[in-house]
Amino acid sequence: MFGLAYNSRARNKSRECILIDETARISSKAVIGKNVSIGPWTIVGPDVVVGDGSEIGSHVVLKGPTVLGPNVKVFQFSTVGEGTPALAYDGESTSLEIGEGTVIREGVTIHRGTLGRGAGRTIVGKNCLLMAYVHIGHDCFLGDRVIMANNASVAGHVVVGDYANFGGYSGVPQFRNIGENTHIAAMSLVTKDVPAFMTVAGNPASAVGLNLEGMRRRDFSTDALAALKESHKIVYRSGLTKNKALNQLAELRSKYSEVEKFARSIESSESGIVRGRSH
Repeated sequence: MFGLAYNSRARNKSRECILIDETARISSKAVIGKNVSIGPWTIVGPDVVVGDGSEIGSHVVLKGPTVLGPNVKVFQFSTVGEGTPALAYDGESTSLEIGEGTVIREGVTIHRGTLGRGAGRTIVGKNCLLMAYVHIGHDCFLGDRVIMANNASVAGHVVVGDYANFGGYSGVPQFRNIGENTHIAAMSLVTKDVPAFMTVAGNPASAVGLNLEGMRRRDFSTDALAALKESHKIVYRSGLTKNKALNQLAELRSKYSEVEKFARSIESSESGIVRGRSH
């Protein structure tokens, strides 16, 4: 299925052989790393860098400026590095960066950044898993080891912390922050910022508790979990305003870095945080 040959149309920084199907189209301005495979009918455009050991499947479109780190896997029919359809975007040269070891499954779309309100680049961290038909909008920042299940989508300018987990068909509109170690339940629509370590669910999404299972899997200490439970109770169940609740967290913040992250994610919110379900 693959033709094993050095592809003279692309620059190969190591001059080693790369595995490129004869039907693939590789720009002379693309840079292909060592031990890279590229499948049938894939298009790699100008200003694309494919890191060492990466595997690009069939019928993939890579458009630049885009940098794929080492050992990235892109499955069939994904489009990575396309310009955004945002009306303010007028073809400016913006970029996309994909971190080492990230897996991009079938039919995923990831857009480059924008200028103006955007930083000019979209970033996906290391060792992320983007399942089938996920969409990452322009100017998003995803941390490391983020998992997004089938058809989950984040619109432009969304910031996602490390180890966040999105259920299938969940969605996040523009300019929202999703804290680290959060869990967004399947089919949820997140309209507010989600503090670190929280689980949210529903349409619109509301807070249903801490992501305890996710934290246990990451070996959070018993003391840290207890401190976060107490912090969650103060913020969500005490009836205090945000500022008064944060003041109540002062002592716990000084003792536990996890509580400090939880509190900081609330302090930094510009869109307001998700609240608990009303009864």
